[in-house]
Amino acid sequence: MGIQTLSTFLQVFSPSWLVFCVLFFVVGMGQISNYVAAFVLGTEILSPSIRIIYSTLGVCMFYTIGYMALPGVAFFIRDWRMLLLALTLPGLFYIPFWWYMCVFIPESPRWLLSQGRVEEAEVILREAARRNRVTAPEVIFRPVQTEQKSTQLEAHSICDLLKSSNIRWVSITLWLVWAILSIGYFALSLNTSNLAGSSYLNCFLSAATEVPAYTMAWLMFRYCPRRRSLFFTLILGGLVLLLVNLIPPKLSSVSIALEMLGKFGVTAAFSIVYAYTAELYPTVVRNTAVGACSMASRVGSISAPYFIYLGGYSKSLPYILMGSLTALSGLLSLLLPETHGMPLPDTIAHMQTIPGLKKRPEDEPSQFTGQEECVTDVL
Repeated sequence: MGIQTLSTFLQVFSPSWLVFCVLFFVVGMGQISNYVAAFVLGTEILSPSIRIIYSTLGVCMFYTIGYMALPGVAFFIRDWRMLLLALTLPGLFYIPFWWYMCVFIPESPRWLLSQGRVEEAEVILREAARRNRVTAPEVIFRPVQTEQKSTQLEAHSICDLLKSSNIRWVSITLWLVWAILSIGYFALSLNTSNLAGSSYLNCFLSAATEVPAYTMAWLMFRYCPRRRSLFFTLILGGLVLLLVNLIPPKLSSVSIALEMLGKFGVTAAFSIVYAYTAELYPTVVRNTAVGACSMASRVGSISAPYFIYLGGYSKSLPYILMGSLTALSGLLSLLLPETHGMPLPDTIAHMQTIPGLKKRPEDEPSQFTGQEECVTDVL
């Protein structure tokens, strides 16, 4: 958060376009890093019912509030330097939050256990039990788990996302889905300036569309299987974008409504895929995996403006490509394992298996068995 705020502030004084772009690179690096870290931390320290609300509705809804405020701020502040300064000031409000986080927001007990820091994890769980007025068991972790802290813990890296056949196919499938989703989301967001009417109003409407989208994503994630939820929202977004081509140019309001409906489906899918990804991967690589998927989505967001530029050759071409790719990603999502009602995996061996793929036992033993139950009971 500090990197993002400081870099945005320095952009105000950019003497050239090159310096502005270099600082913008650092701004983006800080923004997505703190978003992923906060998302994974909340996913790991919250109980299942609250985790669903946090990962689908909580994080995303506050993102949308900022998104909806942006065109309003930009409408009244037309100078780009002053606009950047206005966007920097809220970052200063996070400075007192450092002490708040140190006092009230604990480290992830799951991550501590994966690092062999059992006593620290137990202290956090007992404090959570005290605050929640729950009686913690006398022995939270079995002796065999406590002894693991003194053994040589295996180091995990991004290479582990391709280690076994199961996690490899999960990773490749998710990378493709994330990249295609990002193309649709950012292309539709950036395309608001090309729609009929006020650019500021269209941007606000595009942001406001995300409110019901995230609400639907939360309800679907709470009550429906993950694969079906992701498939439905992706197919909805893809088919609606293909239908835009059938609307006569004179019916611009209908085209805008369909584009917003497509944005609705893509946005709901983005919320679902974030939470779904966190459930698929184990604690030992969860932050790395969500970061890698987010990195794959940046490939899509980099490509998004060029999809819009294709409209200069044919107005139908961007919608045909985005609609077809989004529908294809919906079919790809059906290849992923189901995680609805399953505890969060802690090691790679605990991961759900892709349908039709025979699971091969990992060499490492299953660690921290029953951790989900302990954490859930305490929280």
